[in-house]
Amino acid sequence: MSSPTPTSARPHVVIVGSGFGGLFAAQRLAKSDVDVTLIARTTHHLFQPMLYQVATGIVSEGEIAPATRVILRKQKNSKVLLGDVYDINLEAKTVTSRLLERITVTPFDSIIIAAGADQSYFGNDHFAEYAPGMKTIDHALELRGRILGAFEQAELSDDPEERARLLTFVVVGAGPTGVELAGQISEMSDKTLKGTFRNIDPTEARVILLDAAPAVLPPFGEKLGKKAARRLEGMGVEIQLNAMVVDVDYDGLVVKDKDGSTRRIESQCKVWSAGVQASPLGKQLAEQSRVELDRAGRVKVLSDLSIPGYPYVFVVGDMMAVDGVPGVAQGAIQGGRYAADAITAGLRGQTQEQRKPFGYYDKGSMATVSRFSAVMQVPIPGTKKMFETEGYFAWLGWLALHLVYLVGFRNRLNTLINWFFAFSTRGRAQLAVTEQQVYARTALGALSELEKKSIPEVEAESADVAAAKDSESTTDPKAEAS
Repeated sequence: MSSPTPTSARPHVVIVGSGFGGLFAAQRLAKSDVDVTLIARTTHHLFQPMLYQVATGIVSEGEIAPATRVILRKQKNSKVLLGDVYDINLEAKTVTSRLLERITVTPFDSIIIAAGADQSYFGNDHFAEYAPGMKTIDHALELRGRILGAFEQAELSDDPEERARLLTFVVVGAGPTGVELAGQISEMSDKTLKGTFRNIDPTEARVILLDAAPAVLPPFGEKLGKKAARRLEGMGVEIQLNAMVVDVDYDGLVVKDKDGSTRRIESQCKVWSAGVQASPLGKQLAEQSRVELDRAGRVKVLSDLSIPGYPYVFVVGDMMAVDGVPGVAQGAIQGGRYAADAITAGLRGQTQEQRKPFGYYDKGSMATVSRFSAVMQVPIPGTKKMFETEGYFAWLGWLALHLVYLVGFRNRLNTLINWFFAFSTRGRAQLAVTEQQVYARTALGALSELEKKSIPEVEAESADVAAAKDSESTTDPKAEAS
């Protein structure tokens, strides 16, 4: 176990997470008289809204996930630690993180917790083995391998039923991520892969968008949701609403319809984008304080984004539950900046009672449906009305906004070039996949479970397997005959 040695007598601010909330909070503290330590379980800052473009070969992972150390290298009052935070002690004011077998304890005077959220399978975590989510770079690369691998397997198959299963792609969840992903899988099969195989026709691929809700893109309202649905259906995407997934296995999934009947969809490639669950660190905060959690595990913070009884503990981003603040990048960015400003004001003597409540400025919502088509919803200043539009101009607005929030000029330039070729031609530059990308997650999961067992347990299981094999060999008629 190690503990970072303080480098100065200045107040120490620990930030947990390198997403939008954590990174923008760290940058906001650049000129404050504090020392900042950012602890994250990944080495990069992920621009999550563009993960689906990594999964479908439009951009590379490096363009949307620059190294956090590189971003903050000129900020002299900050440092970055790699590790998975698994314990926050509010009374001792310490954060404990783990990197492989190394345990690090980091003290703090103030803390900003922006650990984000993971994919939620609504209590059916075993679905994850067959239907990965869309929350990490690993997920996106695995999904790219699964999509392209399905076409490759279909090319080798002579069985019509197997081909149909391999060429059926199911996206669970009709929110922005699900809509964007379904649209891009359809475009990839119709345009990018058209004519590249000899035994199959990729344009015959079946893309299904499932959701238990009765509408597509519920947060955008009925009007834009219906327009997005019509565009997807025009591309050949099958939209099945009021359809709840009740079981998932390697070869398909079982769906329960509104009338209570169940049916099975045969599909090897499935992706889950139906829900989110906040970091388990929220539960730790609830156990140590009077703070409450919502159904998704998000922390019901006070008006200044702190938790009751601990004015130096702030929760931002996907971990915070604040009325009127959606779980989008802007909510995390504004929350991170607010918490950083509150800490800086505290250095000047401002008390918690003097803090102005956090105010969220809604800059609108956007989602792409396909090339040249998107939906956009922007509030009209001074009114409670929303300006809504869809189509080409909404798509241009989506491109411009996402370029602005990409970190680094070079990443913006490379992304712009990739977009130009992907949207003006059939080509996509990022279609390389490896076997490890597809199977590493499940292999690591199995290894993790193995590591949790004691050595005697593993040896006993191995002995049982060996004994079973010996028993089979002695009773095998072929073995007896020989």
